[in-house]
Amino acid sequence: MASLLEMKEIFRNADAVCFDVDSTVIREEGIDELAKFCGVGDAVAEMELVSRLHQRGVQVFLVSGGFQSIVEHVASQLNIPTANVFANRLKFYFNGEYAGFDETQPTAESGGKGKVITHLKEQFHFKKVVMIGDGATDMEACPPADCFIGFGGNVIRKQVKEKAKWYITHFDELLKELEER
Repeated sequence: MASLLEMKEIFRNADAVCFDVDSTVIREEGIDELAKFCGVGDAVAEMELVSRLHQRGVQVFLVSGGFQSIVEHVASQLNIPTANVFANRLKFYFNGEYAGFDETQPTAESGGKGKVITHLKEQFHFKKVVMIGDGATDMEACPPADCFIGFGGNVIRKQVKEKAKWYITHFDELLKELEER
């Protein structure tokens, strides 16, 4: 396991950064946002970090156990291509009734975020991938992620705060780290 200094170096030199969405990039959980879908744009947090990563040539992905329709809307607010979104898809019957979710999506199963990161490393030959999130499933994605950054700016999850070697409460901390280079 990498030291904090090594983790900061990995972040500064990352090929890709994967963000959880619910309670990380957006302040609410997806199910809450689904109820007030039109307000998602106002809930997008810290667009500057994503913009700075893009300027540095870092690929940015949204990897979420949330719903694809919400996560894609958040991605559009952040100028992240929909191809860089990995989330659960809702299914509906032809009459419009809810039919469940697409169980073939990797994020629909245990360990799914790690599977997405493995896929990204294989497909794009990334050497350094960072996962940022607020929950245990985000933390479990490291490895295969090379670094996990716990985020508590919206919700503090005790387990993540205690176990993450690098824990932040505001994305400004990561912006400052990018300036170190």
